[in-house]
Amino acid sequence: MSGGAASAPKPLPSSGPKSLREMPHPLATSSSEEMGPALTPSPDLLLPRSIADKDLSLPNGTPVDTSSPASSSSLLNRLQLDDDFDVETRDLFVTVDDPKKHVCTMETYITYRVTTKTTRAEFDLPEYSVRRRYQDFDWLRNKLEESQPTHLIPPLPEKFVVKGVVDRFSEEFVETRRKALDKFLKRITDHPVLSFNEHFKVFLTAKDLNAYKKQGMALLSKMGESVKYVTGGYKLRSRPLEFAAIGDYLDTFSLKLGTIDRIAQRIIKEQLEYLVELREYGPVYSTWGGLEVELSEPLEGVSACIGNCCTALEELSEDMTEDFLPVLREYILYAESMKNVLKKRDQVQAEYEAKLEAVALKREDRPKVPTDVEKCQDRVECFNADLKADMERWQNNKRQDFRQLLMGMADKNIQYYEKCLTAWESIIPLLQDKPETK
Repeated sequence: MSGGAASAPKPLPSSGPKSLREMPHPLATSSSEEMGPALTPSPDLLLPRSIADKDLSLPNGTPVDTSSPASSSSLLNRLQLDDDFDVETRDLFVTVDDPKKHVCTMETYITYRVTTKTTRAEFDLPEYSVRRRYQDFDWLRNKLEESQPTHLIPPLPEKFVVKGVVDRFSEEFVETRRKALDKFLKRITDHPVLSFNEHFKVFLTAKDLNAYKKQGMALLSKMGESVKYVTGGYKLRSRPLEFAAIGDYLDTFSLKLGTIDRIAQRIIKEQLEYLVELREYGPVYSTWGGLEVELSEPLEGVSACIGNCCTALEELSEDMTEDFLPVLREYILYAESMKNVLKKRDQVQAEYEAKLEAVALKREDRPKVPTDVEKCQDRVECFNADLKADMERWQNNKRQDFRQLLMGMADKNIQYYEKCLTAWESIIPLLQDKPETK
C-alpha cells in the first residue's frame, strides 16, 4: 500500500479494489497542447487511446455501424439492458415517485413517495411506502457522512434555485428533482456498506421521521467520532502517490465537466432564442401564400415544414435540459464529494504521522508502539481501502452513465435531424410537380 503503512489493512466489505493505474481517464484529451499545462493529469493515471483511434467502437469494445443512423437506437437499447443484468441478485429496491405539493400557512413544499421492497432479514416487512421532502433527503446524507466518514456519499441535487429564473414548483423542475432524488437513493441502495446503514433503514421505514430526528440515536461509529474531532492542527507532509493522482484526476475531471456544462447551457439558450425566431418566421410564409394564389400551396408547405422543425427543436432542447444537464451536474457534485473524502483521509494520515513522530522523539525503551498510534494507523488503512474501493465503484458507474448519456444524446440528435430532413423533403413534390402556366 502506498502511504507507508506498516501492516496490511483489515478486511472490509469494500476492500480489494484495483490499483488506480487501472482506472481510465475518460475525459483526457489526445494531445497535450489541447489540454494545456494546467490540465495535465498525473503520470500515474493511465490515459486512454485518442478519440480517433476508437471512434468506431464503444468503450467496452462494441463496434458501431456508422453507416446507419438507426444504429444509435439499437445500441442504446443494448446498453440499457446492462442495468437489468444483475436485478435477480439484488435484495433491496427503492423508488421515488408521486410528487405532491403541500400548501401550509408558513410554507409550501413538495413531498415524494419513497417505496421500498426488500428480502433482507433486518427489515420487519417486505415492503414500505413513506413520504419524504427534500430536507429529509438532506438529513439522510448528513447522517451518512457522519457515520460513514471513510466512504463516498452520493450527492443531492442543489437545494436552492434562483427566484424568478426557475419555478421550483413547476412540473418540469419537480420531475427533474424527483429523478435526481431517485438516483440518489439507488446509489445508496447499490453500495455494499451504505445500504446497511441504520439511518438509511430508518429513512426508508419510519412513518414519522421528524420524531426520529428529534429523538436521535447515538449511531456514530468510533471511526466517525475520531474523524469528526480531528482538527486542522495536523499538517500532512505529502499525499501518497496514488491518492495524489486521484486528487489530480478529480481536479481535471471537474474542470472539464464544468466547461461542458457551461457550453451546453449556452447552446440550449441559443436554441431557445432560435426557436422564437422560427416561430415568427414560419407564419410569414402562410400569410404570403394568401396573397399569391399560384404559390399558395408551396408557401403553406414551407410554413408547415418550419412548424415541424420548431417542434423537433423544442423536443431536442427539452431532452438536453431534462436528461443531459442533470447528469453533468450530478457528477460535478460527485467529484466535490470525493474531494471531501480525500481531505478527511489526509487529516487522519496527518494525525497518524504526528503521533508517530511524537513517539519517536520520546525515544522510549519500550519497543511496543502505543495503542493510540496503532488505532490511528488502522484508521488510515481503513480510509485507504474504503476510498479506493469507492473510487473504483464510482469509475464503473461513471463509465456506464456517460456511455448511456452520450449514446442517448447521439440518438436524440439523429432523431432531430431526421425529422427536419423529412419535413423539408415533404415540400419538394409541391415545387417539382407544379406545371408551368402557359
